[in-house]
Amino acid sequence: MSESLLPTREQANDILLWAHEQNPGPWLNHSKVVARAAETIARKSGLDSNKAYVSGLLHDIGRYEGVTGLRHIYAGHKLMNEKGFPYNGRICLTHSFPVKDMDSIIGEFDCTEDEVLEIERKIYNYEYDDYDKLIQLCDAICLAEGVCLMEVRLIDVVRRYNVCNQNILSKWKEYFAIKLYFDSKCGMNIYNLFYDEVVRNSIK
Repeated sequence: MSESLLPTREQANDILLWAHEQNPGPWLNHSKVVARAAETIARKSGLDSNKAYVSGLLHDIGRYEGVTGLRHIYAGHKLMNEKGFPYNGRICLTHSFPVKDMDSIIGEFDCTEDEVLEIERKIYNYEYDDYDKLIQLCDAICLAEGVCLMEVRLIDVVRRYNVCNQNILSKWKEYFAIKLYFDSKCGMNIYNLFYDEVVRNSIK
């Protein structure tokens, strides 16, 4: 099975709609915004915009199982591999780990010990590519309502989970480093690609 095999846009949208039927919530719109942002940034930076789109659309697909923490990462990885799309399964894991540190996760560790060890092993063995980094970035700048300043999204997550520590701050630093990386690849501040949207969602 080739890791490069990707679902078509139609397949990805069908999987997303099925998943949302299992567990309705704002994560559907968040996934769509991440996909759109990833496609836009990919096109500007010379990456494959279709690969970016389907990777963004399915990054949170593990939420089909319900309201979970670490579990949604593992569930998405498992589902995508079962469907024959291992690269998307990889993105389900990597999107939450801009730093390869299990302690940087915000939310409940609701996987089995064996599942946690599998996540950790795979994360450490992946050599992140531009699509891993791009979905990490877009996850960090996309609310369900649209693209926003990264600070707004990160603080929103911390407020919802009521937790912040040194590990999370290290994760935030890496998010900002990834943004600078894509600013450079795009030859501009990526916020300018979504200027009106960023202003609307960041200054309320």
